[in-house]
Amino acid sequence: MAFIGAGYMAAEHIRAFTCLEGVTLAGICSRTRSRAEKLAEQHHSLQVFGSIEEMFGETEADLVVTAVRELDLFDVCRQSFTYPWTHLIEKPLGHDLAEARTLNQMSMEQGSRVYAAFNRRFYSSTLQAQALLKDETSPRLVSILDQEDPVSALAEGQPHAVVENWMFANSIHLIDLFRVFCRGNPTTVRPMLPWRGLGTELVSGEVLFDSGDVGLYQAAWNRPGPWSVTVSTKTKRLEMRPVEKLTCQAAGSRVAQDVAIDPMDRDFKPGLFRMAEAAVEAVCRGSPTELPTMECSLLSMELVAALYGIDS
Repeated sequence: MAFIGAGYMAAEHIRAFTCLEGVTLAGICSRTRSRAEKLAEQHHSLQVFGSIEEMFGETEADLVVTAVRELDLFDVCRQSFTYPWTHLIEKPLGHDLAEARTLNQMSMEQGSRVYAAFNRRFYSSTLQAQALLKDETSPRLVSILDQEDPVSALAEGQPHAVVENWMFANSIHLIDLFRVFCRGNPTTVRPMLPWRGLGTELVSGEVLFDSGDVGLYQAAWNRPGPWSVTVSTKTKRLEMRPVEKLTCQAAGSRVAQDVAIDPMDRDFKPGLFRMAEAAVEAVCRGSPTELPTMECSLLSMELVAALYGIDS
């Protein structure tokens, strides 16, 4: 397999894939060659290449993991989609909705097999919550609390074009979970407190699903707050706060019990090891996969836009 990008997330992906049997880390390329060389020093099977074309030609890798900056992604995908490897791409797949739609169209025209690296779908807390909800038939109320700090993002050097679309770059991590925990498809999205630019302090919205499930979204911008997800059913209340942890309160009880977390979410960046496993199973063994596709990522991008009242 191969990697495009050599920053923090690329390094974390490499660490996860290194621990899987039958995986050969064959190549890496990055616009900052020195970073790629540093990672190659730590993983001796990695060969550093000067271009995507050269890397595919030399390695013929089955899987490529792309973890680059938001504003670099379009050009990287334009090159990478021309080769027949499977893609696992760090979100967001497009720095705004228009770019996401263009990338989706590009992938379809090229016949590319693209998965989005929504690692929170592979958190132990998420997987355990899904297991606890498996036989639950009553309507679900899914509440998500978000907190975003674009001022800090700008101070840390994030480009203005990314920060003014910060809901796609960062809030999507949480909003995507509506499509994990709510069954069926959204029928109505009501942005009750819509986005009004970078000075916005409060955003809220409601999503109604054809299953009868309801999603409530609240985001605090430029003010403190936790990230959390709660799922309320007739028989239990699940809470992920922080999202990496899970508690379960049964009907008739006042006590929320901690749910044991997979040690892999302590040994690796949460979700990455199980997501790497799923990618290998899908690519090398042809197994059915829960990895979200490019089309799935686009649906979550569209849900972000609808909740924020952004004209699509």
